[in-house]
Amino acid sequence: MLARTPRGTEDVLPKKSRIWRYIEDQLADIFELFGYEEIRTPMFEETELFQRGIGETTDIVEKEMYTFVDRGGRSLTLRPEGTAPVVRAYLQHKLYGEPQPVKLYYIGPMFRYERPQAGRSRQFHQFGAESLGTQDPAVDAEMIAIPVELFRRLELDDVQVEINSIGCPQCRGEYRSYLIDTLKPRINEMCADCQRRLERNPLRVLDCKDESCNRVKFGLKPILDFLCSECKDHFQAVQDYLDLLEIPYIINHNLVRGFDYYTKTVFEIVYSGLGAQSAVAGGGRYDGLIEEIGGPSVPAVGFAAGMERLLLTLEDRGWEPPVTSGTAVYVAGLGETRKAVVDLVFGLRRAGIAAEMDYLNRSLRAQMKAANRLNAVWTVIIGEDELEKNQAVVRHMESGRQEEVPLDDLKDWLKEQLAANSCQGAEE
Repeated sequence: MLARTPRGTEDVLPKKSRIWRYIEDQLADIFELFGYEEIRTPMFEETELFQRGIGETTDIVEKEMYTFVDRGGRSLTLRPEGTAPVVRAYLQHKLYGEPQPVKLYYIGPMFRYERPQAGRSRQFHQFGAESLGTQDPAVDAEMIAIPVELFRRLELDDVQVEINSIGCPQCRGEYRSYLIDTLKPRINEMCADCQRRLERNPLRVLDCKDESCNRVKFGLKPILDFLCSECKDHFQAVQDYLDLLEIPYIINHNLVRGFDYYTKTVFEIVYSGLGAQSAVAGGGRYDGLIEEIGGPSVPAVGFAAGMERLLLTLEDRGWEPPVTSGTAVYVAGLGETRKAVVDLVFGLRRAGIAAEMDYLNRSLRAQMKAANRLNAVWTVIIGEDELEKNQAVVRHMESGRQEEVPLDDLKDWLKEQLAANSCQGAEE
């Protein structure tokens, strides 16, 4: 039987990996511009962390987590999301004792047992950021501005920012009671999931896409009508900052997000080309999460986005990353020049020049085709005659220009030419 990837997973082959690397490089640059530092957490955590953090009544905890008992009898879970592990690290390493806010970002694989479909895998990759230690609404706006800046760089100008506020526990509790009282008489008209959610987590009814539930929800008062004065002021300030930053947005009264830990601001960035799975990024404030998992009361806000979902969006738009040459120099050898070619290639690499050579004993014509395929900037040709004269023929692949360069001067000559090409490309 042919070995294959497990269902819901995929290999990222070199052609696509080049796109991943480009996006990851853009992300690292943006996060650092905004003052965020990278954190790397384990791929599995104690199961209780997610039960307490995400919420035991959420679909993720009830249906989607990869949980196992290790040989020591401990219940462990492959991380289904990135926020709870970052918060755990913040507590474990007492980062609340450092100057606040602590601003962290992460990029890595997550795991959920879902039905595989476009944009949803059982192993998926997520990037996100968390700002811990401040309740300033300017940071809420900053969390929205970070993915917006990424999408601007990727020329995704038709995404839509949607925001809402789900208040604090007090005003959310009043809205929860209102939902139960209003929807309970029509509970039999709702889908099975929402019938179960109504008593345990009624706000989740709002983001259900089922047609029957949409009919039942029609005419409900929005949660914004139930916000206390503090939550209203906070949400208005977030909107004011988004206006200041010239980030367009709409208020989506049904937006609540899927985790129990959210408070006040919640947001999503959506792209209509993905159909039902339209969110490419989302997040919000979670002022009670750190206390919920055993720490002090610390306000925090964050966002996360799925790499695979983002790639689907880019594919739908026909986007390609800028073409870059991985191989600066290709060294082609003719006749009995093998040792000289190997020595030159490794010397170029030691000098910081990306170099490649032929490993299949091919003709010069085939080697030139290989150089073209690798997008080499220069090809160095060494035959027995050139070696005897201590010379190399150097060809600029784009223009076809050729000249002879002494082997002793070749590394410095190539460095100078490549630097000139780089400066010219930057000016263009």
